[in-house]
Amino acid sequence: MLGLGGWDWIALAFYFLLILVIGLWSSRKITNSSDFFLGGRRFGKVMMIFFSFGAGTSGNDAVGVSAKTYTSGLSGIWYQWLWLFCTPFYWLIAPAFRRMRALTTGDFFEQRYDGSVASLYAFVGILVLTVNIGVIQLGAASMVEAATGGMIPRSVGILGMAALYVAYGMAGGLAAAIITDFIQGILTLILSFILLPPLLKMVGGFAGLHSGIADESMFSLVAPGEINLFFIVMLCLNALIGVVTQPHHMGVCGAGRTELEGQIGFVGGNLLKRICTIAWVLVGLGAIVLFKNRGQTVEPDLVYGAVAQQLLPGIMPGLIGLFLAALMASMMSSCDAFMVSCAGLFTQNVYKRWLQENREEEHYVRVGRLSSLVVVCISLLFSFLVSDVPTGLLWFFKLQALMGAAFWLGLFWRRATVAGAWAATVAGFLVLFGTSLPVFQNWAVHTLPDYMLFDGKFRDSWQIAAYLSTAFSVGILVSLCTRRVSSEKLERFYDCLRTPVRAEEEFSSEAFTIPEGVVVPAPRKLIDHPDLEIPFPSRQAVIGFLSIWLGVAVLIGFVFWMARWGI
Repeated sequence: MLGLGGWDWIALAFYFLLILVIGLWSSRKITNSSDFFLGGRRFGKVMMIFFSFGAGTSGNDAVGVSAKTYTSGLSGIWYQWLWLFCTPFYWLIAPAFRRMRALTTGDFFEQRYDGSVASLYAFVGILVLTVNIGVIQLGAASMVEAATGGMIPRSVGILGMAALYVAYGMAGGLAAAIITDFIQGILTLILSFILLPPLLKMVGGFAGLHSGIADESMFSLVAPGEINLFFIVMLCLNALIGVVTQPHHMGVCGAGRTELEGQIGFVGGNLLKRICTIAWVLVGLGAIVLFKNRGQTVEPDLVYGAVAQQLLPGIMPGLIGLFLAALMASMMSSCDAFMVSCAGLFTQNVYKRWLQENREEEHYVRVGRLSSLVVVCISLLFSFLVSDVPTGLLWFFKLQALMGAAFWLGLFWRRATVAGAWAATVAGFLVLFGTSLPVFQNWAVHTLPDYMLFDGKFRDSWQIAAYLSTAFSVGILVSLCTRRVSSEKLERFYDCLRTPVRAEEEFSSEAFTIPEGVVVPAPRKLIDHPDLEIPFPSRQAVIGFLSIWLGVAVLIGFVFWMARWGI
């Protein structure tokens, strides 16, 4: 039925029932906004690792990486490894988010600047996550279509999966997302590696990959075409600047009991994803031998699902069902977290800030649930509009950095002003969309040097360089010419960021509030300047930071080594 066997449907039905029960069970524990948007801040290291992994990993990642590898070779890994060089910084970022003692990242902009900047961030953050949810749904539905031989079209898959994660996400909030992400994280690991043994066996192992792919540049991490060294550098820089403004990271870093849970969860979950990316690349390379070199025409977005549809039924009954359950798990584990984060931004930084300030907590939970539904409806529209997964991913990468300049300037520089934050964001936005217009692309092709062009258009790497440099330059210049934020507001902001969170600390409904009786540590700055607030790192911060860099080097070295296997 619909391209699936009886055992496949049994596997899917069991999974659907399980997560719906979890959502309903989690809903009983929700009594206030903190419970709904941050899961009550009660989770330990293992749950936080799988929450970070699940929230940041979805079926569209496997679809996007395998699709880009299918067309560009091993260098397609950078469509996810662009975050690789950010990973060590996650160790330093996580404690800062936890010390904000906030519900949303919008609270950061409220306390550092004012309500107008927080509302601007809410708009941009919802836009970014709505785009991301749309791309994730498209990627997952593409795999469903391919794995069922076209019996379940993308449109049906998008609508069906959305209905499921909306049901348990609206009921249980972030707690339901974290608990289901533990299960869904395990299934995502299965999804990532289940295809490798039969695929490598069919193509003749790594020796078969090399003999079946004549162009050796397809085994290079840096390709001579689109994905060159400058492209990789700019993607990684864009990722580092923008990662802090992804709204769901407040939950990823702040739902743990202490700062350490947030650190271990944020770093551990993302390192798991970097490992899974290697498996997705190998599927893309194997698909070249399996399909392209045999004259079969397969749409790049359908490559991962097509490999599954061809290989898994021959191993044992029910594996396609398990594959689809893992796929849906990876999709929903991201979408539920993003949906709740969007609801938190709207409820906390728009509705509560400007419309209904002093209502009971149950009212805000209801608003959060309703706004979750609206966000998903908008994301469904984007799913049907975007042309393919890699294009959608690239738009997400770009949009998520729009408020990066305002965040980093506000974090480290006391002189950053409200007008500077607005100017930086608007300037970056105008450059991004201005350089995307056909009239600019036409001008670029006839005016700019060849190294700034690729495939008849302005290179994405140079576009990223343009809007990031503009945003930071404009933000700094406008801040120097406009009124400072009050010193009283800044002292409260930086005092909170300097004060570690205690394990027994109770959550306050007001962001950036230090509990009574807690002594604020004296400032220890890396650079002694009255307008700079770059903290001197602790011993634990330095050891963790350097250790993670070692892990990054090992991963890159392993892929270089792996690319030579079978020669």
